[in-house]
Formats: sequence, structure tokens, C-alpha cells
Amino acid sequence: MQNSNEQDKDRIIADASRQNWVDKYAPENVQPYFKLSRLDRPIGTWLLLYPCWWALALATAPGQYPDPILFILFALGALVMRGAGCTINDLADRDIDGKVERTRKRPIPSGQVTVKQAFIWLAFQCFLGLIILLQFNSFAVFVGLFSLVFVVIYPFAKRFTYWPQFFLGLAFNYGAWLGWAAVKGEVGLISVILYIGGIFWTLGYDTIYAHQDKEDDALIGVKSTALKFGQKTASWLTAFYTLTIAAIILCGVLLKLSILFYTLMAAAAAHLIWQIRTLDIDDGDRCLLLFKSNKIFGAIVLFAIVAGKFNPSF
Repeated sequence: MQNSNEQDKDRIIADASRQNWVDKYAPENVQPYFKLSRLDRPIGTWLLLYPCWWALALATAPGQYPDPILFILFALGALVMRGAGCTINDLADRDIDGKVERTRKRPIPSGQVTVKQAFIWLAFQCFLGLIILLQFNSFAVFVGLFSLVFVVIYPFAKRFTYWPQFFLGLAFNYGAWLGWAAVKGEVGLISVILYIGGIFWTLGYDTIYAHQDKEDDALIGVKSTALKFGQKTASWLTAFYTLTIAAIILCGVLLKLSILFYTLMAAAAAHLIWQIRTLDIDDGDRCLLLFKSNKIFGAIVLFAIVAGKFNPSF
């Protein structure tokens, strides 16, 4: 018979921290719903949020800091809508997740949440997301509503293409448009360039993530860039990450950001180089660590943009 500590560990989903706050502190009756929204694995929220914050910072006038209220609204929106997207994903993958070691403990395949309960939880999250979206200007509301198209398409992409990471990029970087629209009331060239750069970033980090599941994916017949690239993954990552850095720097050039922006962007580029050089596509733990490290990259880019709005005094 398992003791309580062993039972607690048995509930923890494979790619969640052993010390995640949901398993440690959340009431047991809500834990499955929080896990359905990946609140026990917050990295996805950060990856969804940073393009929003980048766009807000880029749209801010020179010599000023981004609006803290908008920063908070986008943080709440990313938390809620990432949860909604993950719920849609788990509903779509409910017959697949039980066959994959890393995902078999997820709430739906493990029987902790029924399909009906998951749909109710999804509706609740979408309602919260709508309330947050309505705090923005009318143009931003329209832009935000259109993003649902990509949120719904992504979970099914791996069934028909080896590039589901591209569709994830379309959804996860939509904040580049929405953040700009929330400040400017339009979708400008800068937000388009940032969006494209973000898609390449997602292609990179989610290919690394997908290498954890490549054996299971091949067995059950779903596709990914990890399977497509194989041993050539490092070369593809080099291309993706180079285009990411180039796009973000181009935004800085067009906006005439200060030298501080370029200095910090050099550090951001160094971080991506470190990811590529230390990647072992056959080491799942290493892949997960490098994937999660993109939270650091996102933070460096944000600091670079904010700092670039100010001219240094030497």
C-alpha cells in the first residue's frame, strides 16, 4: 500500500514541478480543474504573455514606461486564455493522452474530470477572458475575438501536418497584435514584424519540447517538427532563433530604440545560442529544462525594449 507521500507524487503530472503549488496547496476538489488549465505548469502562461508585454512596451511612447494597468490585464488574460486553450487541447486529445506516458495523468484521461465538466470549465474560462478583453478599446476587442480561430485550430494540427508548432505560434504570439492594438488602436507594421518573430520563437522552443514525446508520437501516429527535423533539429533551431532575433531587432531599429536595447538583445541572443549548443534531443529532462528557460529569454527581451525607450546618460 502506498503511503501519503507516494500517493501525492503519483498525482503529479510528469512535466510539472514536484513542488508545484496546485498539488501542494490547492483544495483537492479543484486540483483537477487547475491542472486542466495547466496552473501547475505556468511556463505556458509566460510564453503566451511575453509577446503581449513586448508589444505593449514597443507601443509605449519614448521616455515612458508601459501602462501598469494594461500589463496586469494582459497577465490575467494570458492566465485565463492559456487555461482555456489547454482545456480545448485536452478535450481534443482525450483519446491520445492516455497512451502517452507524459500525459496519461492529465485530468480527462485519468478520469478526474468528465468531458461535460471540462466543457463547463472551458465556458467559465472563456467568460472570464471576455470580461478582461472588454476592458480594452473596441478595436482591440475585435482583434482579440479573432484570435479564437487559432486557439481552436491548434489542437487538431498534429493530426494533419508535421508543423503543429507553426499553428501554436499563430495562437501564442497573437498578443503581439493585441498588445499593440490596446495602446495604438490599430495593427501596425511593428506588431506584424513582432508577430512573425514570435512565431519563429515558438517554432524553436516547442520543437525542443516536442522531442520529449517523439517516440510516443510516432507510435500513435501524430506529427511534430521534432519528428520531421530529427537529428537536424539544431540547424533548424539556429534558423528559427536567428529570425526571431532579427525580427525583434528590426522593431527596435524602426522605433529608433537606444543602445540599451541592442546591448540587452545581445544577451537574449546569447541565451538562445546556449539553448542550441546544450540541447540533447534524446534527453527528455534536458529538453524540458531548455524549453522552460525561454521564460528567461522573454524577460530579457522585455527589459531590452523598456530600456531602449530611454537614452542613457554617460
